[in-house]
Amino acid sequence: MTAGPSPWRAWAGAESDAIRAAGQWREPRDLDAAGPEGKLAPDGRPVVSFASNDYLGLTQHPQVIAAARAALDRWGTGSGSARLIVGSRPVHSELETALAEWKRAEHAVIFPTGFAANLSVLTTFGGPDVLICSDELNHASIIDGCRLSRSEVAVYRHADAGHVDAMLRACAGSGRRAIVVTDTVFSMDGDVAPVAELLEVCARHRALLVLDEAHAVLGPDPELGDADVIRIGTLSKTMGALGGFAASSSAFADLIVNRARSYIFTTASTPADAAAALAAVGIVQSAEGDALRDRLRAHVERLRPGHPSPIVPVVLGDERATVAASEALLDQGMLVPAIRPPTVPVGTSRLRVALSAAHTTEQVDGLAHALDALAGR
Repeated sequence: MTAGPSPWRAWAGAESDAIRAAGQWREPRDLDAAGPEGKLAPDGRPVVSFASNDYLGLTQHPQVIAAARAALDRWGTGSGSARLIVGSRPVHSELETALAEWKRAEHAVIFPTGFAANLSVLTTFGGPDVLICSDELNHASIIDGCRLSRSEVAVYRHADAGHVDAMLRACAGSGRRAIVVTDTVFSMDGDVAPVAELLEVCARHRALLVLDEAHAVLGPDPELGDADVIRIGTLSKTMGALGGFAASSSAFADLIVNRARSYIFTTASTPADAAAALAAVGIVQSAEGDALRDRLRAHVERLRPGHPSPIVPVVLGDERATVAASEALLDQGMLVPAIRPPTVPVGTSRLRVALSAAHTTEQVDGLAHALDALAGR
């Protein structure tokens, strides 16, 4: 056995010390909650969470819970294998059919996570002969998918369809295929991509458009026509379950199933998660779903009139000031996370408010008053 200290332990300790010194140390805190209200570790203080992506409150919907319970009784806790071996259950196929109908696509493919969905699509359609144009504020799963795709990656200015057009014009004549990939609602600012303009640019240059709609509970919901588009979504936010999906033409979906390593080589999502998501898709498309979105829209209008999504950033800039503001809200029983580098660029630290239809009007009013007090209004 080799004597002396482990170089790996020394390296890990030094890296951790550097994170702490930068004031960026993080660790999970357990929230014992079913819905927005719960008790936060380590002292069990009661809080109202404004941090969850459970936008319509469907994690607690009786039909969603009942569907998961019925799946547990029928199929057990896990699928036991990858989809292409023996892990596929009828509920997986039923969910894919429902998602395709919802997204007005020929087919849908589900994944255990939304992260895996982005990796699968970008590594399947990317390659050394492909240019990927990616918005500078895209989610980490898109960034990692671009890296793993072995494509040339060109990062365009945020929400700038003109910049994309210039990139694709420069690529014309090279013989390379091109992909444009963007979030439709950006996870840290809650703003919306220029989807209509990107569709026009991609059609002009015959590029594939990949839209990550993870946070698009309030839209946009574009009409795509016969454009080459893959719509990526998550089952872990609006749907109140766990997983991701890609909705597209049958030709694209078939290729994903046969080429995507993060589909082929991973265990299928649990039957309970698939069943919960299937029930949620039905609710989202119903009159009840319309009412839940109207309620969520009203909450957004109360906090920031005209804002397009339930993600409402309060940019303070300074990291320590942002952490102090988050702690001040926590002292008032409101859990609003401080988002700091490297999640966002230096100098743009912010409170990230995530609203839900499950919040009461009184809870949203209380947050609005507290934020006004922090701002000195």
